[in-house]
Amino acid sequence: MLRQVTPGRYDAYEALLRALATPGSGQVWMLLWHGQAGSPDAQYGNMEVGGHGYAPCVTSAQELSASGWNRSYEVVDGLDVARTLYPDHYGLWLNPHAPGGGVGIPWLDLRRIATGLDRQPAGPLRLSEPAIEIPQFYALLAQNAHRTSAVRALRRAWVQPALGAPYLAIGLEVYDTSPQAVDAVRAMMQQSVTAVPDGLPVSTVAMSDDHDPVVMWMRAKARPFYDREAHATAPVQAPAAGYGYPPPAPGRY
Repeated sequence: MLRQVTPGRYDAYEALLRALATPGSGQVWMLLWHGQAGSPDAQYGNMEVGGHGYAPCVTSAQELSASGWNRSYEVVDGLDVARTLYPDHYGLWLNPHAPGGGVGIPWLDLRRIATGLDRQPAGPLRLSEPAIEIPQFYALLAQNAHRTSAVRALRRAWVQPALGAPYLAIGLEVYDTSPQAVDAVRAMMQQSVTAVPDGLPVSTVAMSDDHDPVVMWMRAKARPFYDREAHATAPVQAPAAGYGYPPPAPGRY
């Protein structure tokens, strides 16, 4: 699979991620810079590529021998490595000794392995303001959000994965994550998606997720189209154009 991964071959790259995510068959030989396997002071090696950190590993005992590594190592399931590395924004680099330099798995894709590949879109993602005009849905969603006390704000993004269909993402910022609040927010979305045109996929993301690339983009680029606190305190005025807001109509407030 490593030999099949080349620039633009996202299908081969996804197959590699699935192999790594398979318990038992997705094992890697992690190179230890300090300590021994299983010891409290064991520390993975690290390398930097393009300003991003990676932990190096090899994919078999044969590759370990070919690498010339003469320190300790630890054989671990790829799923467990992914869960260990991604929260610290570290990726995994496979066979860095190989001709061509091996293959790097960025931390965002380790997060997909750790949380479920089918639950997260395949990157790299292209993110933008939604261009599709569905004012009825946004109006109904904002109205229902105002009635749902757990909701603080809503944002939106158009997400185009490397593989799969593009979709509309709604970012949910909430005050409360209790089971009752979660049920209320889920009901709000179920009531609102009735206004979505047939065939348009809609997904939600929690704005509290510090590791979600869609959330990170929304925080930096997408102004809320519903903000409870701004709605309560701001004077009535036309919204500024941009960030998904339509330009104000002449003579309207």
